[in-house]
Amino acid sequence: MMYNVHAPRVLVVGGGLVGLCAALFLRQHDVEVTVVERRATTSPQPKARRINIRTMELFRQVGIAAQVFEAARDLANYQFMAAGPTLAESERLPFMLPGGMPDWDAITPAGACLCAQDLLEPVLREIAEARGVDVRFGVELTDFREDHGGGNGASTGIHATVRTADGMVEQLRGDYIIAADGANSPIRERLGITRSGRGTLGSAVNVYFRADLTELVRSREFNLCQVENDRVPGAFASIDGTQRWIFTSAQGLDRPAAEWPDALGIAIGAPDIDIEVLSVMNWEPGMFVADSLRSGRIFLAGDAAHVMPPFAAAGANTGIEDVHNLAWKLAQVLHGVADQALLDSYQAERHPAGWFIADQSSIRTANLRTMNQQSPDGTPLADPIALILGNRYPAGAFIDDGSAHTMDRLDVSGQPGTRLPHAFLAPDRSTLDLIGTEFVLITGSAGSAWRAAADQEGLDSHKVDDHYCETVGLTPGGAVLVRPDQIVAWRAPELPADPVAALRTALEITLYAPAPHPQPSRAV
Repeated sequence: MMYNVHAPRVLVVGGGLVGLCAALFLRQHDVEVTVVERRATTSPQPKARRINIRTMELFRQVGIAAQVFEAARDLANYQFMAAGPTLAESERLPFMLPGGMPDWDAITPAGACLCAQDLLEPVLREIAEARGVDVRFGVELTDFREDHGGGNGASTGIHATVRTADGMVEQLRGDYIIAADGANSPIRERLGITRSGRGTLGSAVNVYFRADLTELVRSREFNLCQVENDRVPGAFASIDGTQRWIFTSAQGLDRPAAEWPDALGIAIGAPDIDIEVLSVMNWEPGMFVADSLRSGRIFLAGDAAHVMPPFAAAGANTGIEDVHNLAWKLAQVLHGVADQALLDSYQAERHPAGWFIADQSSIRTANLRTMNQQSPDGTPLADPIALILGNRYPAGAFIDDGSAHTMDRLDVSGQPGTRLPHAFLAPDRSTLDLIGTEFVLITGSAGSAWRAAADQEGLDSHKVDDHYCETVGLTPGGAVLVRPDQIVAWRAPELPADPVAALRTALEITLYAPAPHPQPSRAV
């Protein structure tokens, strides 16, 4: 048995997209982190593919967007949806959003991409290792406990036992654990954390296969192609746009793997094409949200925290936002800047956000023709762009000012608890690029007193023009305080009598966050 003398401050359990992103975000904040993953390698399955614009904004913040786009290059032109009796007879569907097409440059500096998980995970792993993350594949967490050696029995850290594939056992001590260990999270089960939600929403089968469809899709490249026939209905997803594909169907759940090539030939509309079935997996789309995202020094993230159907392509993206939210808070606590009470805000913020996104994913249909237009049970659909960029936390590490907010459209206008609005300050330089690893004060043109106050508090400050002030609800003498995760923490529309005291109070309230407010849920 070995004891690690270089103890990680944070132990991340799970080396998938969410776990690797957690490590990258923590390293950006100069936190020592170890990732353990019981699999021997990164995912051999394509799984998640859609990397949305919010996730790409986060990748931009940590300086890895270019590498992600490079990994996604094969599907750069595969953004369309298609439908027809077979893949060969399908036609592209017009891309429509309920509120019309936005001016993308006006709402984000980033672009979404399609990148299969089996291509993206190795890129994230390589970057994480290059940045000093201790990444260990083929290593399983077998036991963990909190140490309570502090005064009055206070928790002083985490004691974890890990085991390699060859049976070597090692003891690790750290400060916190992030459980990114999947939908069937052993850590969540061990902690006895229950889940709520809509439960199972049906059954489906995924067939991952290899076939050269290059000529069939030429000039009709697609992300998803809906097959509308009675014999083999379902949908094709492009993995590399030429050779690798996934077919998903709610029929044929019991079809043997050996019979799938013939069925796929029918769905493709080319019965004689050579098809190699790589895997067949039955699965159940559903909504299951953990009722608590924290137990002492252990935090749930990603599928361990919330499982959702794929119809809004939100599962992995939501998990990545989880750990982006958590990373700066852990760093502030570990660096002695904030009280541990700040960590309570993870539940207060990410539980309702995860619940809402999971619920919205559940009420979107798999039908590509109607998925953003109506829900099966009449539950109102949030605007799809608002679902990605426009969520507002109901409570947490910010000072609510009672301003209005809607999810019927993208409504980010400086309200505390929302993402800072984007605007280009120069070619390829966004207001979001002003935010690094610390709090930032953004002031109007008449904000010299604010900037002096920021200097006194050791904060960076940036002056913006009057047009952007209007965007975020400020007069030229106002200011907004922005957290490291690009969320507005506090807004002062005008210059107060004592800006130093106002700013100091805002920081204290934000960093010593109140206990979370319980969120309503529906038991499974």
